[in-house]
Amino acid sequence: MAHDKFASLIGSERPKATNIVIFGASGDLTKRKLLPALAHMHRWNLLGPHSRIIGSVREDWTKSHWENYVHDQLLQYFPEAVMNPPSWRRIAEKLDLVVGDLSDPAMYQQLAKTLHAHDGKTNALYYLAIPPSWYEIVCKNLKDAGLADEKDGFRRIVVEKPFGMDLASAKDLNCKLQSYFEESQIYRIDHYLGKEAVQNLMVFRFANSVLEPLWNRNYIDHVQISVSESLGIGYRAGYYENSGAFRDMIQSHLMQVMALVAMEPPVSLDADDVRDEKMKVLHSMHEIRPEDVKDIAVRAQYAEGKVDGETLLAYRDEENVADDSCTETFAAVKFFIDNWRWQGVPFVLRTGKRLPDRVSEICIRFKSPPQQLFQLDEDTVLNNELVFRLQPDEGMQLTMTAKQPGLSTELRGVKLDASYGMVGSGMPEAYETLLHDVMLGEAGLFSRADEVEESWAIVAPIMDAWAKETSIDTYPAGTLDIPGMDALLDDCEGGWRDLKLDDE
Repeated sequence: MAHDKFASLIGSERPKATNIVIFGASGDLTKRKLLPALAHMHRWNLLGPHSRIIGSVREDWTKSHWENYVHDQLLQYFPEAVMNPPSWRRIAEKLDLVVGDLSDPAMYQQLAKTLHAHDGKTNALYYLAIPPSWYEIVCKNLKDAGLADEKDGFRRIVVEKPFGMDLASAKDLNCKLQSYFEESQIYRIDHYLGKEAVQNLMVFRFANSVLEPLWNRNYIDHVQISVSESLGIGYRAGYYENSGAFRDMIQSHLMQVMALVAMEPPVSLDADDVRDEKMKVLHSMHEIRPEDVKDIAVRAQYAEGKVDGETLLAYRDEENVADDSCTETFAAVKFFIDNWRWQGVPFVLRTGKRLPDRVSEICIRFKSPPQQLFQLDEDTVLNNELVFRLQPDEGMQLTMTAKQPGLSTELRGVKLDASYGMVGSGMPEAYETLLHDVMLGEAGLFSRADEVEESWAIVAPIMDAWAKETSIDTYPAGTLDIPGMDALLDDCEGGWRDLKLDDE
């Protein structure tokens, strides 16, 4: 059957029947990500026939309102799920609703009565698709209503970023959540770790012995981890003004990816074994002193620019952005890991909005041979590098040097490409993978409390230094003309990898 083909892309294990409770069911995250992901999982038979999707809303909705809302959002974001009437009916049968204020204990009593039992278990996944300021209120009410206890099934909560805005707030939030739920019940989601290429990074490293001798300071010159976005902030000014590119992407996503690249082989794939190795990487990070920030970190903000004849607004001209805002829309930082494997190897992380293309990737740049026997044309022959492309066109690419066919000794770069597009359509996206893992109780792709706190502690000197600045450099929207960016790679081979969609 079709669902067997797609299910094999995630895994053959089917989760137990689960009550999937979405707090903030009428919000943007739900309609854009959660509902399409759940519809895909239903299509692939990964929800189980007795699972329920329970929306929690403040609006005075009936179950019919909720069903109509889900139908309309799926029609926009995953139309195949609803254009086939039998498919839509099977999804609609799983929908249920609780209505009330998140601070009202009566709403949680209603929820308790709504949880569907199967084989004596009322397993529940609580997805907090709500602002972090509501996390404690919801968790306390769940606990008070007996909905955190696991006596008749598992109880797991999923929380989105931002998980705190600095070390103090992250510690405070961890403390609050852990006062109502056990750490093993808390899943701090990072959709970047759910991406196929990131997961394949671990397989590529630890299932192939050929790379292990090369995966160290002796052969790797530096590592670049990049997330480039061509769009601006859109409707997110309220969030972005308080966050900026550094908090939004580098602290919350890219440092986790860096830890996966750099970690030692875990003793098993058990969640805590994997996260223990990631923690060792974070503990080994070279301490950043306030006086070092200007040399290892760069930030900038997009100004007005033109792309294909269209004028793009400056960040400060976006709606709900302060006229004198110093919020960075581009950030880059150079980290070092002080351990035997990586001593002296720069890990350079960069992210930005209003850049030329939408590209996310991990680039492992290898050192040049110790003696150059062949004359290389630096304009046409690239350094040896291994690239894990996260988006678009997910896959891996290894660049090597070869001879041009013919009688000359002219050289060329040869790319060995393993695109995931070759597996066909229907590959799961991050949220399908991560929701599937939560229902199975697999926590390896989710951040543990100590990981979150350690990452905030590492970057605190950078954020403190930038908070004192009253001005910020700018770059024209649609370009990579970032002041000071090139200096971060002064001692690295090959310079910045060109982020573009067509890399031929």
